Amino acid sequence: MLNYLQELNNDQRKAVEQTEGSSMIIAGAGSGKTRVLTYKIAHLLKHGVNPFNILALTFTNKASKEMKERIDKIVGGNKSKSLWMGTFHSVFSRILRIESDKIHYPRNFTIYDTADSKSLIRSIIKELNLDKDIYKVGTIQNRISSLKNNFITPNRYKDYPELTQTDQKAKRTEFGRIYHLYVQRCFKSGVMDFDDLLIKTYKLLEDFPESLYKYQNQFKYILVDEYQDTNHIQYLIIKKLAALNENICVVGDDAQSIYAFRGANIQNILNFKLDYPDYKLYKLEQNYRSTKNIVEAANSLIKHNEKQIEKEVWTNNKMGDEIIICESSTDNDEGRLVANTIKELLSDRNYNNFAILYRTNAQSRALEEALRKVGIPYKIYGGLSFYQRKEVKDLLSYFRMAINPNDEEALKRTINYPARGIGATTIQKLIIAANENETSIWDIISKIEYLNLKINAGTRRKLSEYETLIKSFSSQIETKNAYDIAEIITKSSGLFSLLNSDKTPEGISRFENIQELLNGIKDFTENYDGDLSPILSEFMKEVALLTDSDNEKKEDYNKVTLMTIHASKGLEFPHVFVVGMEEGLFPSMMSGNSQSELEEERRLFYVAITRAKKRLFLSHANIRFKWGQYIDSEESRFLSELDPQFVTRRNFAKSHETEIKPHEIFVKTRAENKEQLVPKKFAKINSKKKYNIKSDLTNLQNGQVVKHSKFGTGKIISIEGEGGNKKATVFFNGIGKKQLLLKFAKLEIVK
Repeated sequence: MLNYLQELNNDQRKAVEQTEGSSMIIAGAGSGKTRVLTYKIAHLLKHGVNPFNILALTFTNKASKEMKERIDKIVGGNKSKSLWMGTFHSVFSRILRIESDKIHYPRNFTIYDTADSKSLIRSIIKELNLDKDIYKVGTIQNRISSLKNNFITPNRYKDYPELTQTDQKAKRTEFGRIYHLYVQRCFKSGVMDFDDLLIKTYKLLEDFPESLYKYQNQFKYILVDEYQDTNHIQYLIIKKLAALNENICVVGDDAQSIYAFRGANIQNILNFKLDYPDYKLYKLEQNYRSTKNIVEAANSLIKHNEKQIEKEVWTNNKMGDEIIICESSTDNDEGRLVANTIKELLSDRNYNNFAILYRTNAQSRALEEALRKVGIPYKIYGGLSFYQRKEVKDLLSYFRMAINPNDEEALKRTINYPARGIGATTIQKLIIAANENETSIWDIISKIEYLNLKINAGTRRKLSEYETLIKSFSSQIETKNAYDIAEIITKSSGLFSLLNSDKTPEGISRFENIQELLNGIKDFTENYDGDLSPILSEFMKEVALLTDSDNEKKEDYNKVTLMTIHASKGLEFPHVFVVGMEEGLFPSMMSGNSQSELEEERRLFYVAITRAKKRLFLSHANIRFKWGQYIDSEESRFLSELDPQFVTRRNFAKSHETEIKPHEIFVKTRAENKEQLVPKKFAKINSKKKYNIKSDLTNLQNGQVVKHSKFGTGKIISIEGEGGNKKATVFFNGIGKKQLLLKFAKLEIVK
């Protein structure tokens, strides 16, 4: 390979070559951040640094895997295998397994994902007979996570009057009890949730100086990607580990700090210079991704933020097309406009060149309907991941039981599935006995013959058979590879025959998902490159720490991508549509409380803009369907913050008098010596516009006969509402009653 340093520009090269001491690399959007971080690690290895002494923290497994592959190409061999490189959670879980005896956890502890945590909280709320409408599972989970990340334990919770008073006002007087039981049950089950992986690592380093010193000596060089997305605990852990050598390099972009709702603290990157006064600052300001129009528009937006590290992103790329701001009448019209625009721009059937970004997941409905109608394949990124599907999670729960039979949530999923005659009443008795004896449900089952439980002999026999089954799996997990034991568990558990017997389309799909999971385990077993052998517990460690970006399937590749802007960070597409650019939606109505929240929303829009390589469309609707009714919408303030020289506006809002046919939306025209796509409505052509004149509906009366383009002829039964919310109930021949919002119904008066 050519000298890797020759592939870098001057600023990138300086950042890579500085290896000793503290440094911060501010990497503007599309400036080659990943390349610099990858080459910096390769540069350390080239200069004799032991890979075992390098700690590199990323935010996705996918990023670390790709970086390892590139590092090995540069330095040769398989040195990347020995790097301590991965996500915060994966690296810290590795440390905690090594030091598990100090924190009184089994080495084979399992990790609860969000769904598992919610399931446990739901069980506790039910056991305490609490009102599930007051004790909403998601709210309780978020509150527990927030308290954990602020080092407020269940015992310390009552020492904070502001917290207890907040819960009392919300009628959540039993929150403290739920929190206590949640932590207790996790510990009994030998389980950690994602927050625990961070908190317990910090406590390990805080409470055991010998462990801190051990890892400070080991990690002589520390590199952190996406530093602007770190939260307070991640910051504290990094600071502790780097304190001895201070060879720390953080990479990020304050302009792309968008995860405050997850606890990310932008002050970590803004205040880096206070923690390391002798640090060196490198700015990567050349954008290799986007056109000049897109880069300059993004710059003009982000300059409105006060809190930022000064930089000026620039590019040598072509000027490109102007950004088009599209105005539609409704969110449904917006969906149709986007779908038809994609159809017009699509020349090579590369659907994966297109992304539609939105502020909230709820916005996808109108877009999905529009895409389906014109036959455009799409995928929703961040939807139900493969590993969250019921049949997959059921089998994974059997795997978890084989590894850690104390895992309460895995036990509850497997104890009577497939059905083996152990009913809900029996399971409830086991749970109560476990809680009273402060032990796990598995421990109760193991000792059931010695306990005075009102469970009949037949059920006791079935519990014993279940115990024997799980123990037979556990006895083989260390001696057989992951695929072999997974195949045994799948068949012996009864899941294989149960799912294979269901020949409905849904049943076939579920069975195929199980086959796909086994295929994945086979691939893992044959291509394992870790330190241990490819056993089931190693596979389960990887699955437990997967992020959304790790779950993309190959068959989803050539489809239009629909995703929230938050999920799009780190990705890029030739053509990007950002929809719902309206006040109260983007910026969110929740951001009006402070300047810092509004600045975060602006950074989020900056991220959306900079995902686009060639073309960018920003769309807003005058009326949007929210909370069961149509709401008038106001254009987002962010659109007016874009420098007008980089954008052009197109008004597609339809009045009752005009209709624009889908195929008329775009034509080619020549402007400013460049070819660009502009709406036909605005192209200077000589053909006459066709108008569809509609009836005056302001004075409709009961009993009038009207005609609708879809439902045909009908008679008005009733009229209600005022102004823009005026509705008519019409009885259509052969169809029945329909309630129509008049401003969208396009009715014609027959008589």
